[in-house]
Amino acid sequence: MNVFFSPEYVFAEYGFETTRKAGWVAESLVRRPLPGLRIVAPPAIPRESLIAVHSADYVDAVATGQPARLASSQGFVWGPRLYSSIAASVGGVIAAAREGEISGSLSSGLHHARHGHGCGFCTFNGLAIAAKDAIRRGVPSVLILDFDAHCGGGTASLIADEPRITQLDISTNDFDSYPESANARVVIADRHNYLQTIERELDRLGQAGYGLVLYNAGVDPAGDGVLQSDLVTREEIVFEWIDSQDSPAAFVLAGGYVGDGLTRDELVRLHVATVTKAHEIWGRQQAAKQRHSNRWRLGEEEVTR
Repeated sequence: MNVFFSPEYVFAEYGFETTRKAGWVAESLVRRPLPGLRIVAPPAIPRESLIAVHSADYVDAVATGQPARLASSQGFVWGPRLYSSIAASVGGVIAAAREGEISGSLSSGLHHARHGHGCGFCTFNGLAIAAKDAIRRGVPSVLILDFDAHCGGGTASLIADEPRITQLDISTNDFDSYPESANARVVIADRHNYLQTIERELDRLGQAGYGLVLYNAGVDPAGDGVLQSDLVTREEIVFEWIDSQDSPAAFVLAGGYVGDGLTRDELVRLHVATVTKAHEIWGRQQAAKQRHSNRWRLGEEEVTR
């Protein structure tokens, strides 16, 4: 299974979990490797991919630092490495979405960004960019599962013109909430009904057989009192559901902050739990493909005798 990351993800001068924790998670995966998991640097993302979703003025502001108000609209102090860092991270989301099986990127800081400005420590909306890239490539439908603590109002605004993309937000905080639309809805859960809400809402989606599932796997619900053990169980529920859909899937890290109900070690452990469960499902699918291939070869040999 490919998980996309490069040191550029954490090159931005502004130090904050969104610009640093990908490196912490990558270090953990190198220290305790999972069989068959490869950490891969994504290809560079061209400016054209960014301006397919964001305004050229905003993209250029992030690249140049001017105007400063726009360049720092996500809440970061601008630095000359910010653009390359965020572009690399968004490139990882696109690369994971193009894998055609379960994959992921150690990216975060995506779902609040709007067309013409950043918001909530999110600079470019890699979820919307990857989803629209998939539709342009001929993927018939994309589902965005946003299980960050906060709502993905930026993503909802950017996919509103594309009915082949749908979004389910299950949040524990109403920051960046939005009115329900034809292709995006928010459900606010609390620590007492968190897992039950997720199971209910996934059941409501049914067996749609999406062409791609993008999973924004935030662990910041811990800051709203959701148990760490419940967040680990959530990953089991989500990836088992994805497996039942027989859909390619790409996950990203999303929210999670030291001091907001988590130590650094706990934060990394929870993000690694997402990678670990995705890897387990990937391994199961690879084994099933191998069994199918072996049966096909045996059948061919029988026919040629």
